Amino acid sequence: MIFSSLLFIFWFIPIFFTIYYIVPMKFRNPVLFVGSIVFYAWGEPKYLILLAVSILVNFLAGLLIDRHRGRMDRAVLVAAIIFDVGMLFFFKYINFFIENINAMAHTGISKVNISLPLGISFYTFQIMSYVIDLYRGKVKVEKSMIDLGTYLCMFPQLIAGPIVVYGDVARSLKEREIDPVSIEEGVRLFVIGLGSKVLIANNAGELWNEISTMGYDNLSAPMAWLGMAAYTIQIYFDFNGYSMMAIGLGKMLGFEFPRNFDLPYTSRSITEYWRRWHMTLSGWFRDYLYIPLGGNRRGRLRTVFNLFIVWFVTGFWHGADWNFILWGLYFFVLLMIERAGFKDYLDRHPFISHIYALLAIGFGWMLFAITDLKELMIYLSRLFVGGVSNEILYYIRNYGFILILGCVLSSGAVNRLYERIKNRGAVVLPVLTVIFLLCIAFLADAGYNPFLYFRF
Repeated sequence: MIFSSLLFIFWFIPIFFTIYYIVPMKFRNPVLFVGSIVFYAWGEPKYLILLAVSILVNFLAGLLIDRHRGRMDRAVLVAAIIFDVGMLFFFKYINFFIENINAMAHTGISKVNISLPLGISFYTFQIMSYVIDLYRGKVKVEKSMIDLGTYLCMFPQLIAGPIVVYGDVARSLKEREIDPVSIEEGVRLFVIGLGSKVLIANNAGELWNEISTMGYDNLSAPMAWLGMAAYTIQIYFDFNGYSMMAIGLGKMLGFEFPRNFDLPYTSRSITEYWRRWHMTLSGWFRDYLYIPLGGNRRGRLRTVFNLFIVWFVTGFWHGADWNFILWGLYFFVLLMIERAGFKDYLDRHPFISHIYALLAIGFGWMLFAITDLKELMIYLSRLFVGGVSNEILYYIRNYGFILILGCVLSSGAVNRLYERIKNRGAVVLPVLTVIFLLCIAFLADAGYNPFLYFRF
């Protein structure tokens, strides 16, 4: 992992924000653009050219779409989308297709020696929102390449979201207010997000890492269930933590980034879950794929087909492996079952519906986490035929507290308490200070500090 720790952020952020707040408003976009380039270059300097080309191509496409309305604007839009999707396809999926062609046709096509650029799935979707909405007439053309580059490269959410469509920040790119209240709220969100990532996700991830390295054939049933719980907690607090940090930094910069999570593990159906999990991605697929395909306006069969396409692409977007496609289609099947009438039953039985949703989500995360389909089948089988062993007591003693804490925090109980006391600085400030100091201590001593969504 190129970002081996978050320590870079601790010296980058103070220097950057000092400069950002000192300069006049007209220089803040250039400062933010350059700072974001430095941030990205720290992790992946060799792919800066991709970012620059993406900005240039879509900036020129925007100018052409605006200049040639009703004549060649559609052709320019199609060309821009082909470029954006083509770049994503080449760097993320080309070797997946080569592997499968070789396996099916018994050919010997050599794989391409490339690595996945950081955040390419996120920033490709963001820049596509600009050209598509410009073509639709929802936003005005951006005539400053620096401002468009600032939008695309903004470091808080450049690497792993949330996905911010251009229309959400178009006004703020030109004029924004930065006040002490927004800065204070931004700091709070950043520290809480950092704590979610470092204190909860990392520790739950260590448990999942230990269990997954045991060999799935060797797992008892309790250990397999414990591993599923650990990964379910890890991925939520990892991604939600990063999203909160991004939203908090955005507030400190004068931007309002959209909320990305709304207590998804409190859901009572998979339909509800996908309204609460990674909401910016769900919104992007709704607005730029599902609705253009026809949504639910062309009859039941066409709606099912459209949803199938959306969930196939959703799974494939997450990774170039069959398990991700299977993960997307798994949720498609569950959603179809709920649409067929099962959700009415769930709505009438709150307790059963919540247990069902948690189990369905947990099984889904195993499809997501284990890329080898043979190993996946072994793991799932161990959930039911793995027997019992005493080794689980050791892991419960070592990780029980963090798992319970993760369950409590994901339930929303602490959120409600925070809303009641967040304006009481005498209470909140010491708590945030302790969280921040604990994060520094853990980072200084941690050997395990992944960001799961960097690879997407």
